[in-house]
Amino acid sequence: MPTFTSPPRLMQSVLTWRDALAKFALLFFGVALWYKGLSFYAYYLLPVAWVLDGGMRRFGKIIYEPLIGALLVLCLVLALGILWSDSPTLGFKVWRRYFAFLVFIPYLGLLNKARLPWAIGGLLIGYLGALVMGVYQWVVLGVQGIPPLGMPYLHFSSMLGIGTILSLYFAGMNRNKKAKTILWCLAVFLLFLQFNQNARGILAATLISSAFLLLLLHKKEIRTLFALMASLTIILGVFASSSTSFQERLVQARHDMEMSTQGRYDTSLGYRIAIWDVGLHGIAESPFFGHGTGMAASYFDRTIETYKGGLYKELPNFIPTTYHYHNDWIEIGMQIGALGLMAYAYFLWSWFQTFKVHQLKILGTALVSFVFLSGLTDNLVFFRQTCYLLLIITAIGIGWHTAYTTGFTQAKELR
Repeated sequence: MPTFTSPPRLMQSVLTWRDALAKFALLFFGVALWYKGLSFYAYYLLPVAWVLDGGMRRFGKIIYEPLIGALLVLCLVLALGILWSDSPTLGFKVWRRYFAFLVFIPYLGLLNKARLPWAIGGLLIGYLGALVMGVYQWVVLGVQGIPPLGMPYLHFSSMLGIGTILSLYFAGMNRNKKAKTILWCLAVFLLFLQFNQNARGILAATLISSAFLLLLLHKKEIRTLFALMASLTIILGVFASSSTSFQERLVQARHDMEMSTQGRYDTSLGYRIAIWDVGLHGIAESPFFGHGTGMAASYFDRTIETYKGGLYKELPNFIPTTYHYHNDWIEIGMQIGALGLMAYAYFLWSWFQTFKVHQLKILGTALVSFVFLSGLTDNLVFFRQTCYLLLIITAIGIGWHTAYTTGFTQAKELR
């Protein structure tokens, strides 16, 4: 005679299967985010696992996280900008880059105390794997960035910067001397690698954010603060003087500035000056609602023919295609004007508030400062791995605080 599984046993089997899928999705996303081919599957696996895990029923419990509300507002505003865009296709393409960061919702929704190790494991495996590949590319092949992962040197430098900030934070919070020493050594090693990448703006963002972090961690321990700052200053001086890449970039920066004073903008710095100039002009033309989502790059290409008597019209020979304005604020302002700037400011403020609510104010200050400062010289939405990494760190921080500070009940853990 056929046997039938009892309802309680069947229910337990379903719960076990859903939990296993959720753990795998969290682990896989942390590993796969560094490789575009794999991240495509990891990105869609997360919401599927979240829905099967009953995430839609629990969405109301996480919607109150400030960051989630701000992400939704930013995506909504960018979607509205498509309505007055001359090219809705381009508008949708730009909007989709920001919309992708809503993957934060299912990732956070899947986390609980039992799944945290899987999320942290995926994050560490993926980060360390990418780090090893980056070191190999630089030391053995003499190449910057990580070409096999599709990561230019800017993206790799931002990854190193985030790792530096996290290492310094955990070193400051850890009471174990051996662990503190290891974490400090890791931070110094990551900074050393970053000094040997050609990303000046992101390196500056890392150093300033790290200084903020150390100040907040040790503001009541003046001697310790001075000792750390002095040690870090000496280390940075050694790195700056010994790094061929850093020295070359300084020489290039001086050369670019001299060329700019002569009216030549076909250099790295000159191109940025030109695109910021045109971008600010574009915002002034349409300050409230911008030129429409997706129209920022095309505005530059058509405006340089006549702007300031065609001062920048030769720039397409230097960089044939304009992708963005190398500045988060100008990029958003060009797309949707003051409406977008307010939405982006609200996004950064809410990101910090999320860290603050979960008793991670110091870490939140450092990471949001890094995002803000990096966004002054680059457009971070193009740094896909960096943004996903920051969102994962934020979600794990929330999950850790909820699990070990406020506590999870057994029912929540089993869902």
